[in-house]
Amino acid sequence: MTLIETTVAKLPHILLVDDDIELAELLAEYFRRHKFEVSLAHDGNAGLQMALENNPDLLLLDIMLPGLAGTEVLRELRKKSQLPVLMLTAMGDTTDRIIGLELGADDYMPKPANPRELCARINAILRRASSSPGNSEKIRIDDIELRPASRQVLCKGENITLTSTEFNLVHLLLQEAGRVVCKDELYRQVLGREAVAFDRAIDMHISNIRRKLGPASDGAERIDTIRGSGYQWLKNA
Repeated sequence: MTLIETTVAKLPHILLVDDDIELAELLAEYFRRHKFEVSLAHDGNAGLQMALENNPDLLLLDIMLPGLAGTEVLRELRKKSQLPVLMLTAMGDTTDRIIGLELGADDYMPKPANPRELCARINAILRRASSSPGNSEKIRIDDIELRPASRQVLCKGENITLTSTEFNLVHLLLQEAGRVVCKDELYRQVLGREAVAFDRAIDMHISNIRRKLGPASDGAERIDTIRGSGYQWLKNA
């Protein structure tokens, strides 16, 4: 008798950190019905430990937490890991969103969040974090080299640690170097969603990228802000 081995596809693993136990359980049940593995933590210290030790695919992180606040969890996490992070923030609280994005969150959603929209946002982040680029050719402009196959960005030969969202944003701008890429296109291509009113997500990611890469070899900006339109990677940078 021949034994036929079957391979079970690994489900995407979400770590949900929220101190609202009832809400977290309801979300976990919804995610599991939609083919996710889910782990739960209800305070910042436990959430950080599980994020570092349990190797989830994405962290769904509430900002208001007992123990370590969500922003502190994110700050400590980014010292050791580039795990994709989707923040849950209070409706209308732009300060927490900006701080979270500055610290390296991939995106945010206001609470109360629609579970269906949450699933769509999570899938978009995971898809972009694991996607293999269609064109694997290296891109080099000035002292920046992007290697799509290994998802690396080098500056002056030194590997620069970027989140998956930051990498995808740099990749798109380098591919379109010399052309102004409008914000709507950046939101759709990089975040997989439309921009909403007072949305600063792309602006904050650009700010993080500028900080990590520094100026070009001649001291000029690498990425130009085109007010009212979008961003442009300068070809002569």
